[in-house]
Amino acid sequence: MDTQIGEANLDWIPLSGFHLRKAGVQFDAVRIEGDAGRCVADLMEELTGGDPGPIVADSVGRRPVYFLVPPRSTPHRPWPELAVPFNSGPDRVSYVPVPALCGRTWPLSWRCVPSGPDRFVHTPLLNSVVWRLREAGDSGGRRP
Repeated sequence: MDTQIGEANLDWIPLSGFHLRKAGVQFDAVRIEGDAGRCVADLMEELTGGDPGPIVADSVGRRPVYFLVPPRSTPHRPWPELAVPFNSGPDRVSYVPVPALCGRTWPLSWRCVPSGPDRFVHTPLLNSVVWRLREAGDSGGRRP
């Protein structure tokens, strides 16, 4: 059975619980931990009118936030140290936790659910927001 959102078939979303998905196949991801990740998610929602693309939040440990971006969009882009890209290549394999759309998925949840099969977080916009957040942090500011 496949997961459906509207007319979109998103078979990479599990029906229950959560699964690890190999980055670089359906999507890459960028992980940002703690309050910085939540701040970036807030800004992405604000900048995109509430539809930034799929974002997964983890509620334990360092409380990372995973921004799902198009496959192969992270490796050749510089990221500040607070952002960890998840992708795959000849010498690298990464896995991203993906929760079901409903039911028991703790400690993971969808901050923003996927809205279509090719609808992801816009990588250049995310990269820009993360760099601005880093610069604001370096200068003592709270938001970019």
